[in-house]
Amino acid sequence: MNNNNRLGCLTGTGLIAGLVTLSLLVVIVLLSGAQLFSPGELNSQPGETIGGVNSHAQIAECNTCHTSPLESATMADRCLDCHKDIAAQMLDVAKLHGSIAQKTTNFACRACHHEHRGETAALTDISGTTFPHDTFGFSLNKHKWMRPGTPITCEDCHTTDITTFAPDSCQTCHSDIDSSFTQAHVLAFGTDCIACHDGVDRFEDFNHNVYSFDLDGKHTEVPCEQCHLDARSLADLQSAPRDCYSCHKQDDVHNGENGNDCQTCHNASNWEAADFDHGRAGFPLTGGHANVECEQCHTNGTFKGISASCVSCHQDPSFHAGVFGTDCQSCHSIQAWSPAKFNLSHPEPRVGEGGNGINHGRATCQQCHPTSVREYTCEACHRGGFEGGEHGEDD
Repeated sequence: MNNNNRLGCLTGTGLIAGLVTLSLLVVIVLLSGAQLFSPGELNSQPGETIGGVNSHAQIAECNTCHTSPLESATMADRCLDCHKDIAAQMLDVAKLHGSIAQKTTNFACRACHHEHRGETAALTDISGTTFPHDTFGFSLNKHKWMRPGTPITCEDCHTTDITTFAPDSCQTCHSDIDSSFTQAHVLAFGTDCIACHDGVDRFEDFNHNVYSFDLDGKHTEVPCEQCHLDARSLADLQSAPRDCYSCHKQDDVHNGENGNDCQTCHNASNWEAADFDHGRAGFPLTGGHANVECEQCHTNGTFKGISASCVSCHQDPSFHAGVFGTDCQSCHSIQAWSPAKFNLSHPEPRVGEGGNGINHGRATCQQCHPTSVREYTCEACHRGGFEGGEHGEDD
C-alpha cells in the first residue's frame, strides 16, 4: 500500500496546501476589515443619532469601523468620520480629546473606548489609576487611594461630568484625613487647590530652602500665609516679595527714616539685636560710646538729624556752673568722661607749673574746687600751721 494514501493530508503536498489555504483565509479576513470574525456583540444602547444610527449595533458593515492593512486610514480615523464633534475637539488643546491627542503618541480611541463586550457594556472604560491623568496637568501619583483600601475612581473628583472637575472634592476628601489642617489651609489659600497643587507630591516634607529664599532664624516659625498673603495660585506664591521691608513696613519703628535696606542692621535671627556700623553715619562709636544703647541718643525713634555735639546728650553739670561753655572735648575725652584734662587758660596766672605755686601743678580741679569752679579759697587747702616762702608782690 502506498504510504502517501495512509498519511492523507499530512503528506508534504497536503501540509503545503493547508498552509496556503490558511494564509489565504488570514489575508481575506485582514483585507475584509475583520468582517468574517466578531469577538462579541456590539453595544446597542441608544444615543445620539449619527450617520443614521443611534448605536454601534445598528452598524451593518464591519469595515465601517475596521480598516485593512492596505489602507492608510486607522480605526481612529473611522471613529472621527462619524464623531465629528470629537474631531473638532481634537483641534483644540484646551479640550479633553485635543489635549490627549497633542501629548499622546499613537493616539487610539480604543485605548479608553471598547466594543464587542456585549449589548449593555459601557463604551468608556477608564480607571483612575490607569488613565494618563498627568496629560491634564494633575498627576494621580499621590491619589491612587481615596483612603486605605479604597481605590480612587473618576467619580470621586468628577462628580457630575467626567470632563468637569469638582473643586470641593479636594476639601471633602482631605477633611476626612486631617480636618483642622484642611480648614486652616482653605481659609488661608482658598478652595482652588489645583491652582497650586499638581498631585505629584503631598509636600509633607516641603523644604523652602531649595528655592530662592532660604528660611532661617525667626522666618522658620512664620506661617506660610503671613508672607504669601492672599495667594490663590502657584504664580501668586512664586511672586511673593523677598525684601524685608515688604513685610516689616507695618512695624518699622524708624518710620521709614532709615530707608528699606533692613538687612544692613538687622538679621533674620533677632530683629532687635541690630548691628549698625555707626561710622557710616559720620560718627564712629568708640570709647565710652561703643556700648551705649541706641535709644539713649536716638529718643522717640528719631535717627536722622541728631546733633553730634557732646552737649546735645551731656547736659552741663552744676559743677561747671556754666563757666566752661559747650566745648566739652577741650577737657574730656571720648574714652571716659573722667578724668578730665584742663586745657584752658587759668584765671590765676601763678597757678600751675612754675613760679611760686609749683605744687599747684599737681593739684586736681576738685582739690581746689570741691563744690563749684566759682568757689575756691586758699584756706580750703592751707589750714593750720602753713609755712610758706616769701610772698610775692600780689600776695
